[in-house]
Amino acid sequence: MTVLDLEGMAREVMAAQDGAASIAPLTARHPGFSLAAAYEVAGRIHRLRTDGGAQLAGRKIGFTNAAMWAALGVSSPVWGRVYQHTLTLDDGGELRCPAGACAEPRIEPEIVLHFHTAPPATQDLERILACVDWIAHGVEIVQSHYPAWRFQAADTVADNALHAALFVGPGKTPAELGPDVIEQLAACRVTLSCDGALRETGTGANALGGPLQAMAHLLITLADRPADEAIQAGELVTTGTLTMAYPVHAGQVWNTAIDGLALPGMRIAVTD
Repeated sequence: MTVLDLEGMAREVMAAQDGAASIAPLTARHPGFSLAAAYEVAGRIHRLRTDGGAQLAGRKIGFTNAAMWAALGVSSPVWGRVYQHTLTLDDGGELRCPAGACAEPRIEPEIVLHFHTAPPATQDLERILACVDWIAHGVEIVQSHYPAWRFQAADTVADNALHAALFVGPGKTPAELGPDVIEQLAACRVTLSCDGALRETGTGANALGGPLQAMAHLLITLADRPADEAIQAGELVTTGTLTMAYPVHAGQVWNTAIDGLALPGMRIAVTD
């Protein structure tokens, strides 16, 4: 049986992340590289980053939009980590995304949940919602250090679920959004435009049936992981893209707008 050098893989992937470089998929070079091994690689990278001073801000759920699975060669959601240095909170000014710092970046409009209490592992959406202190619209920039976005699910997990950056707009409490928040989150519609041209309209239901449903999936998944990986109070979770992921290039300006949920849209200028 071949023994995988998980520490070496972690350092290789981390170097690619830090240098916006491309590497061959791990699954192509290491037969038997599994999702379990990939999460171990991701965990080692996380420890290296926190040892270097990085601070965890929360999590991201990837591949919640099943319409993307066939094109990307995956068959289920994955999760990764969001750090304070990859997080930008919208303060009303122009949001700027430096494309040159990312490897083949793409844009994804999402819904973000922030937790005042550690949520339980449950499919009861009301119990999960009771742990949320604010909800916001966000835009995640994802990236692939594997050329042309060709990989297997385990490759993406090792690469922090392809997370590059997260932009989060102003949040509102569930009470401010009204008594039917769960239904609003699933039914809301988001439009994604580039340089004034509509690219796609997506719905909250595209994220595994709704953002809270996606959250339930993550919580149940994490219940089988080490206890120190559980969602803690003060963390945010971005719950997955509501449209396809579109490539971004310097000079573009992307806009989102939301209908059916009282949250503002976002404007992101892509720079070099």
